[in-house]
Amino acid sequence: MNQWKGREIMELQLIEIYIPLNKLETFQKRIEDFHVLAQWNTEISEEMQHIKILIKKKYTEEILNFLEVNGKDEETQALVYNISTYIPQIEASEEEKQKEKKEEQKEYTRASRHELYNVVQTSSKVNPNFLWLIILSAIVATAGIVKDSAAIVIGAMVIAPLIGPFTALAFSATLGDYKLMKRSVITSLIGLAIPISISVLFGLLFDLPNQSDEFLARTNIEFMDIVVALAAGTAGAMSFAKRVSEALVGVMVSVALLPPTVVLGMMLGDGQWESSLTPLMLLCVNISGILLSAIIVFWTSGIQPIKWREIQEANTSKTYSLVFISIVILILGILIYITKF
Repeated sequence: MNQWKGREIMELQLIEIYIPLNKLETFQKRIEDFHVLAQWNTEISEEMQHIKILIKKKYTEEILNFLEVNGKDEETQALVYNISTYIPQIEASEEEKQKEKKEEQKEYTRASRHELYNVVQTSSKVNPNFLWLIILSAIVATAGIVKDSAAIVIGAMVIAPLIGPFTALAFSATLGDYKLMKRSVITSLIGLAIPISISVLFGLLFDLPNQSDEFLARTNIEFMDIVVALAAGTAGAMSFAKRVSEALVGVMVSVALLPPTVVLGMMLGDGQWESSLTPLMLLCVNISGILLSAIIVFWTSGIQPIKWREIQEANTSKTYSLVFISIVILILGILIYITKF
């Protein structure tokens, strides 16, 4: 009989903590409340202690929050690692398994706020890699629309890094981090401006591919496009929060953003100002839907600061963001109704 049959695979993380000895006693008293699976202590000097803690992923944020509040000095440091394998296998008791199942049904397991913040800080920055991927994806998407090839357009979506800055924007709005929000907005605008510029150049030099189904699909807008945008934003935010592979979700977000951006640029380059309002409206619908659903996912999954003042700022930011985006979607919905009927 297979020895692994019936065993549940747990998502584990290892936290390395460097903590002054004068704070060790307080930390040790609290450690029992953190659902620690295993712990190793090493004294590295007369003043510092090195602690390794093996813990289930969903409890990591509790320890990091404790260290954030109580380890204000620079001497207290923590490193987090994902664990792919642990031997011997940790097997919970039947009582713990039943409790675990009930908790999983009630809550959405995600990575810690600290891990996610580190990721969005990176994805909100403009760097050479981001610029090259945007340029190449815009060229490939333009070629795919001209050749009426869905496969080429999908290929462009795979390499387009648009999920990063828009996820960072929704995440910063949830936390009320206005510095990160500003940087995310700039990166998002650059991520849209480059494909528009490339496709505008195409529209100036060549005739529009009016026989291409890929082109025509972005010159029509329906209420279903709002649903698609909300689904794309939800999927993107959930995958980001769980830190699973972003490849397929990146495609879903890019399908809502990259093609209408390219078609918009083509029409602007060809001087079709009135007709370009439709892909512009489609792009606005998709951006608003993605941001709205992403903020809701982050909010409902419990992502928030731990300090009182930061919590107040986060609540204000979330409220205003949701109200503003909802009003934008409502206005766009009215415009779609007027356009269609």
